[in-house]
Amino acid sequence: MMEFIFFLIVGICVGTFGTLIGLGGGLILVPLFMYTMYNPDGSATFSTVQQIVGTSLFAVTCNAVSGAYAYMKQRRIMFRAAIPFALSTIPGAFCGSFVSKYFTGASFSIAFGCLLAVLGCFMYWKSNSKRATARPEDFDPATADFNLWLGVILTFGVGFISTIFGIGGGIIDVPMMVFILGFPAQIATASSTFILMVSSLVGTISHATMGHVIWVPAVCIGCGCVIGAQIGARIAKKSKPRVLVIILSVTMVLMGINLVLRGF
Repeated sequence: MMEFIFFLIVGICVGTFGTLIGLGGGLILVPLFMYTMYNPDGSATFSTVQQIVGTSLFAVTCNAVSGAYAYMKQRRIMFRAAIPFALSTIPGAFCGSFVSKYFTGASFSIAFGCLLAVLGCFMYWKSNSKRATARPEDFDPATADFNLWLGVILTFGVGFISTIFGIGGGIIDVPMMVFILGFPAQIATASSTFILMVSSLVGTISHATMGHVIWVPAVCIGCGCVIGAQIGARIAKKSKPRVLVIILSVTMVLMGINLVLRGF
């Protein structure tokens, strides 16, 4: 019972924060699992990195489904972009699930940490830019221009990378949509959550068929994520765009540094 309560609370916290900035929660769950529940000798909850990735993706899927529903009610999702972007992640997600087996604990930590730190520094550097501070009120999802095919190509790569790292893809989707495609942060966060719902589901199915999901923590944390996602979506609606960008960038850098040090 205590274990169930612990995982549920973790899920609520992860769901709130993950939906707030459109990351789905993998950004928190993967390092948390590696730091506290991972031991290759089988004495801990997780004995392989692949189990961490698969279990994280299951929770990310629960979070994304709940968060997407909340954002749809707020009419913040840009479906003209979110649907084709989500579909383009599917083949990449399948490929990534098979490549992930080649990542050991040390190389996984270093690669994941470097990715987080580089993206975080870039986002913080651009946090005062016009795109980072754009307001959703000045952006019409139904008529706004954007480069559809560039987004499709990029999100194909996102699906591949996100499934390897068990992060659901939002960590790359949100910066891409804000700084490359020009979406306001709130629109990017909501659209990213919808994309996560598709890509993480595909990745979860792939990992589950290979036995990479540890079901007790996955289901407990997933239930908490469903609750937390509703809270996060409400907070995001009232937040300023630049605040969301800064929170995301600082979190990415700090976790990236920790994971790189752990790898060495």
